[in-house]
Amino acid sequence: MAVVLGVLEDAVVISIFVAVMMLTVEYVNVWSKGAFARMLQGSRFRQYLLAALLGATPGCLGVFVLVTLHVQRGITIGALVAGMLAATGDELFVMLAMFPRTALPLVAGLVVLGVLAGWATDAVIARVTPRECAECCEFAEDHAAECDCLPESGVLALWRRPRLERVAVVIAGAAFVVALAMGWIGPRDWDWERVGFLVVGCLGLLIVATSSERFFREHLWTHVIREHLPRLFLWTLGALAVVTAVERSVEVGTLIAENRWLVLVLAAAVGVIPESGPHLVFVTLFAGGSLPLSVLVANSVVQDGHGMIPLLAHSRRDFLVVKAVNLAIGLAVGAAMMSGGW
Repeated sequence: MAVVLGVLEDAVVISIFVAVMMLTVEYVNVWSKGAFARMLQGSRFRQYLLAALLGATPGCLGVFVLVTLHVQRGITIGALVAGMLAATGDELFVMLAMFPRTALPLVAGLVVLGVLAGWATDAVIARVTPRECAECCEFAEDHAAECDCLPESGVLALWRRPRLERVAVVIAGAAFVVALAMGWIGPRDWDWERVGFLVVGCLGLLIVATSSERFFREHLWTHVIREHLPRLFLWTLGALAVVTAVERSVEVGTLIAENRWLVLVLAAAVGVIPESGPHLVFVTLFAGGSLPLSVLVANSVVQDGHGMIPLLAHSRRDFLVVKAVNLAIGLAVGAAMMSGGW
């Protein structure tokens, strides 16, 4: 029962966080009359570099933001590849604690590799097939000139006769923030990840409480809550349930063999799992001197914590593309390093 409740809790926290990030991105874009989207789309190199740096931050907050931006067509799939290649999820916290002198150069190398991989991915995709944008996930440029974020009559006027939907969302948002602050859901320790979730939750609550009726109706209620949130939650819940079942039924540590090449392939394959946890086996074995650096690098290149799970709700194709690219690069880099004695 505790396992089921834990999976449900994670699904709720992830879904709400991503939904708030989607809402925030749309809010900033409308407020800036599209300037936010144009800035992100202006320079490909800037996209790749910023995405890689954001993905390289410990935990999953950075990759959640990248998925949100990609869903909103704010960054290319190449930029998403760059961020996910540089990402190591919660495992980076452990690596920094156990072997910081190796972890920091490793992260720096992943950032550089991510930028190169992002550029190459977009270059290949542009030659093979032009990217078609999903209409519901485009930044609504036509709204930029008409839709205002704040009501003309003032915020207080919204609450004289508030919409029932707005009241319900505010109550749910406030309950979510309180639960985070009390440690009932989400991270239990007062670290930067818990603070980040709280800041995002409060920001979303502020937007819901003060946004104009049109923005609330078109962007929050119709787009984010009705179209995206249900399937986002269901995909997240299903993915977490499958991953948890596999982890409880298979002893990953017993699969590690003495054959380093087999372990290299296994490390890259385990990296495909969109979850933090199984990868700690390789981190721990490397810290104890049982595994070469090449195996750790291969796993780190492919895995990205559970930040990619929300993308399943929006584009299975993009999920498979990102994972396939990072798997190929992880195997190639790991094999090259192992051949060189690393």
